[in-house]
Amino acid sequence: MVTDPAGIPISQIDWRGAVRIIRSVFPPIDLFEDIADPADWPLLLAAEQKTNPRLMEAVGNLDLVPPGRRVAGPGASWLMAPFTHVSPDRPSRFSAGRFGVLYAGDTFGVALFETIHHHSRFMAATRQPPGWTSQFREILIDVKARLHDLRGRDVETAAFLRPDDYSESQPLGAALRASGSDGVVYPSVRQPGGHCVGLFYPDGAANPLQGRHLDYHWDGERVDLYRDRSANTVYRIVQEDDGI
Repeated sequence: MVTDPAGIPISQIDWRGAVRIIRSVFPPIDLFEDIADPADWPLLLAAEQKTNPRLMEAVGNLDLVPPGRRVAGPGASWLMAPFTHVSPDRPSRFSAGRFGVLYAGDTFGVALFETIHHHSRFMAATRQPPGWTSQFREILIDVKARLHDLRGRDVETAAFLRPDDYSESQPLGAALRASGSDGVVYPSVRQPGGHCVGLFYPDGAANPLQGRHLDYHWDGERVDLYRDRSANTVYRIVQEDDGI
């Protein structure tokens, strides 16, 4: 079932301080961070490749982002990377891995529970022992875009928001993007009452800022604690409707 994009309402979304949590292992990409005209990037890449053959591995596939929708400047790596590093091996709710989507929550709690869910699935699938695991960083962004709005209550919308089944939402994401959509806004599946966005292009977000550094603790079955390394404080995770 793929819904006709014309039948989905569009809402103007203006969020200040939306939250995205990412792994800390990925360093900033100088090409994106330098204040340069994105139109010049292909020429810069061609020149740099001659002395730095690993540059393309860091930058990813720049052709996946239309030149007019690329962003540059401080923090631009955090906005560009989700779109230049894509793979069918890393599908998401609204993409089968053939195009990038930048996901963010309207609050820290939403972003935390969304990432904990996916991290827990990885830890369980790979049978990791208990302990403090991967380091993460909080990225604060402003979202300003006209997005297809899936926050309705009808049965059809519910099919796109199943907790662990993307068979309906991925074709919808592809159809929306092909129709010219800038992305979607939808209810958080992991944190009741919260909202998420899935942006199809990096210029739907702006002003990325580094926030907290976080660690997640795996108890062998679930993520039960998170540590704010910036404040050296540990918090217990309370699941479901109780929040954090």
